[in-house]
Amino acid sequence: MALIVVTTSPRVAPGLLAPAAWQALTRGRVLTGTPDHPYLPYLDEAGVRVEVVTPDPGALARESRTGTVVWLAAQDGDEDFMRAVGHAAISLDEPPEIEVVPGSYDLPGARLLDLVQIMDRLRRECPWDRKQTHESLVPYLVEEAYEVLETIHEGAYGPPLREELGDLLLQVMFHARLAQERTGAERTGPEGTAGDGFDIDDVAAGIVEKLVRRHPHVFADVEVSGAGEVGDNWETIKAAERAAKGETASVLGGVPMGQPAISLAAQLLRRAGRAGAPAALAGDLAPPAGARLFALVRETQDAGLDPEAELRAAAREYRRRVQQWEDAADTP
Repeated sequence: MALIVVTTSPRVAPGLLAPAAWQALTRGRVLTGTPDHPYLPYLDEAGVRVEVVTPDPGALARESRTGTVVWLAAQDGDEDFMRAVGHAAISLDEPPEIEVVPGSYDLPGARLLDLVQIMDRLRRECPWDRKQTHESLVPYLVEEAYEVLETIHEGAYGPPLREELGDLLLQVMFHARLAQERTGAERTGPEGTAGDGFDIDDVAAGIVEKLVRRHPHVFADVEVSGAGEVGDNWETIKAAERAAKGETASVLGGVPMGQPAISLAAQLLRRAGRAGAPAALAGDLAPPAGARLFALVRETQDAGLDPEAELRAAAREYRRRVQQWEDAADTP
């Protein structure tokens, strides 16, 4: 006969099972070694009787040899137990057939739920994670962003980039978790006004709303001729958003002044240039050394190059030369 193992995902709402799983649960005696399995109430309501037993690999393998047995696996997969069942089955003269039926599948993005749970536990149980604040995490946020940048510049698009993006994602999750911990009064604000508390779902909802709003050519009936028109629409929509917030209308509105100076100068010049600002505004800046650097950024952009990327490439070449010099100096 056969042993049918039904697996379920902890990232899917309990009670949602694939049709094949429901069919499997009617094919024989249903057992589980997990007394608090979240699916038990739903299966009971559906008339599926599940017996909670002490996991016994040998007994399960032997019973499956003479009849069909359905094992509702724990949501961690019961890997060690199922491995033991497999060994016990192989030792039998006539081993039963073992079939695994996925009861539920993770949707794209489901593993982010694991990150939420891990972050919750770290804030409760890890002394270092527990004492962190938005301010104390700033250096790590900047560092992780630059490590992603470095990985991309090196062309390491596989596992290295995946790892660095995970480190950066952790920083987003960490800041959202800190905001979630604020008291009810802080989240609500005085006299029912909006406070400054939020959680990771609020973060995701905000960017979803923004992306939908800024892509009317995808989510509405706006037609565009190409990427250039998409960019123009984007800036128009951003200007309307700033006006709705009561912010002063300026082509330079929203430019983060805390970014590295080369990229800051480049972004200011791009924004002002699109608005038709006269080039003379960039003349006679103070201090003189800064003015020369600013002029060089403008010249580089006028040549169709990215000044940040150009300077970074030069720095990488300089690092290579210094390393060669060091290697030569160490050679007898």
